[in-house]
Amino acid sequence: MPLADRAGHPTFWQVFGAGDRPALAIHCSLASSNAWAGVADRLGHRLTLTAFDLPGHGRSAAWPGEGDYLEETVRITATFADRPLDLVGHSFGAVAALRLALASPEAVRTLTLVEPVLFAAAKGTAAWDENAALMDRCRTAFGRGDRAGAAAAFTAVWGAGVAWDRLAEREQAAIVERIHLIEAGTPALFEDSGGILAPDALEALDMPVLILRGDRSPAIIPEIAEAIAARLPDVGVATVPGAGHMVPITHPAETAGLIGVNLDRG
Repeated sequence: MPLADRAGHPTFWQVFGAGDRPALAIHCSLASSNAWAGVADRLGHRLTLTAFDLPGHGRSAAWPGEGDYLEETVRITATFADRPLDLVGHSFGAVAALRLALASPEAVRTLTLVEPVLFAAAKGTAAWDENAALMDRCRTAFGRGDRAGAAAAFTAVWGAGVAWDRLAEREQAAIVERIHLIEAGTPALFEDSGGILAPDALEALDMPVLILRGDRSPAIIPEIAEAIAARLPDVGVATVPGAGHMVPITHPAETAGLIGVNLDRG
């Protein structure tokens, strides 16, 4: 479980499993590489899975607040992709995985996008308006210095379904400490600063792609999934019954099983 410089950023990573196929997993905002433990445990016979902590998360160094957060994440991700691998991302991590696949398609054997939050793909829908209103509430709370209020508003929609006041104090503290990183991802998620939705970009990806979501996810997620899937040449879309946004953590067996299906396609 090393901590070393990756693309100029002190980054922590860990390796799960001992399978023949190399894989890389990117976690969601406000979590850490530990979020993949349950999934990796079920795929360890097939994969040697590396997972790292995003900037400002887990044991990686703090985010300095300069540059584009997505592009910095992708630069770090690329340092682990020195050979073709199976790439998995959840939420913001899924957007980063998709951006890397566009930049270096030769490095990606299969691509699994779990609950991708590329909100720009759903612009113009009612779900976009609803999500924009949520984020405005978070920004308003954060702007007046109410970090806990911003964290509670955010996790009410994008958390694991546990009420804020029922989370352990240490969990609340960890989320409050990192809540500013949600805003760091705004250019990528709301404005598509990474150019993922550019004309003919997604159409050029020829690796097997799986888009996975929960059937209790926020309304914008199926809109995003449909918009992205419509442009990919080789894609499957799967839904996990009873799951919300944090499906890799709440439903690791189902998530691992569906990732395994995509591995078979690659």
